[in-house]
Amino acid sequence: MADFPKQRELIVMANPQAGLRATGVGLASVSGIDVAPLVGFLASEGVTLKPLFGTSEEQIQAEAKLLAPSAANVPDLSVYYHVEAPDEKLEYLAAEFRKHSAVNAAYVKPPAEPAATGPLQIERLNDMLPREEEPPAVSPDFTANQGYLNVAPEGIDAYYAWTLPGGGGAGVHIIDCEWAWNMGHEDLVANEGPVVVGTGADDDNHGTAVQGEIGGNRNGFGVTGICPDALRSFAAFSLPTATVIHTAAKLLNPGDILLLEIHRAGSKATGVGQQGYIAIEWWPDDFDAIQYATSRGVVVVEAAGNGAQDLDDPIYNTPAAGFPTNWKNPFNRANRDSGAVLVGAGAPPLGTHGSNWGPDRSRLDFSNYGASIDAQGWGREVTSSGYGDLQGGVNRNAWYTNTFSGTSSASPIVVGAIACIQGVLRNQGRIPLSPARTRDLLRTTGSPQQASPTSPLTQRIGNRPNLRQLIPAALQPPS
Repeated sequence: MADFPKQRELIVMANPQAGLRATGVGLASVSGIDVAPLVGFLASEGVTLKPLFGTSEEQIQAEAKLLAPSAANVPDLSVYYHVEAPDEKLEYLAAEFRKHSAVNAAYVKPPAEPAATGPLQIERLNDMLPREEEPPAVSPDFTANQGYLNVAPEGIDAYYAWTLPGGGGAGVHIIDCEWAWNMGHEDLVANEGPVVVGTGADDDNHGTAVQGEIGGNRNGFGVTGICPDALRSFAAFSLPTATVIHTAAKLLNPGDILLLEIHRAGSKATGVGQQGYIAIEWWPDDFDAIQYATSRGVVVVEAAGNGAQDLDDPIYNTPAAGFPTNWKNPFNRANRDSGAVLVGAGAPPLGTHGSNWGPDRSRLDFSNYGASIDAQGWGREVTSSGYGDLQGGVNRNAWYTNTFSGTSSASPIVVGAIACIQGVLRNQGRIPLSPARTRDLLRTTGSPQQASPTSPLTQRIGNRPNLRQLIPAALQPPS
């Protein structure tokens, strides 16, 4: 199968005072500044500025005005542009763009990837091979393998949520942003919507496993998702990542959930596996796309990344080449806050599938950590759909795995917990949790992180959600 596409992105930010307008007939300025030098540069290089977040600057500004007046921190997305050019020219073009007075920033983003690979050369996550043995005519029920469904502290106690009306996520819409999904899997048919943004890639095991955790159907075989009654749809990163996030957010209502199964190489990336990969909100356009989503009341759940990084490291205070001069490190929320829920990867209980990854809920060695991490999920031994190492054979629609891993497997567990809460609230006619309230509850309830000999509690990944605590807390009015 083809791998996930790995493309760098050149992002240009205009000075807001420039009033740039990229039209079909060329570049203009509504504020009357001289853009002739920039127009000449674009012509000489054979490139164009394309608005990153819509068809025109006016349309982007009009959409922002439609948000509720109480929406705070709505970013100005009309200043962002995407430039398509050969990869070998991106740094040169970024440097040349920065010479023009109408340009506030121009930077090259590393390729985005699913949070799926370990940071060490000797280890790869989610590289499982399907079993050759053919499965039975009807797949067995693998729910007993899904310890993350169980009573806390082992799991998040999804079984408790299911005893409550709406507790399976009914009425909640979830969009999973990544690369590909097996839309024909036998256990993902119910409540499955379409790909609403972009075009999927070929390697669909990762997205299929994510979907099994969230929405595996209640049917007596295979796996059962944490919130099987929620509506699921999909957004593919075949477009610039910020474009995908923004477009998907516009399709959601307050209280719905946007999952970002993605990370990219940060300042300390070594080129070995995904060591040094970090959460994508560090890049300005992705941060603003996420902040736009949360300003709409959409709960954004973001994989913290598998880079084995301390996100409190002062190195992340230093902007990448070409970032705007007013940029500040979002991993320090005293600087600025996207509103997203950041998820780290914790060890499953000792003995899960015969394994020992350290004390239950301790930080796994590949997981990023830091003060900005809000919650954790199982980062190992996750049973779900896809891959075929638990049940394989020729028919990929009946593949299941026992070993899905990473902040990739952790994030859907948190998504599922949030959807169960929102479903209960919706069923009672209550206002769904806001992004800020969601994050506060995840931090103040749950099964506490534990230390390991190599991962002290100072390496924060947060608590594992506990729905038996979360739902009653959510039903109480905020103090």
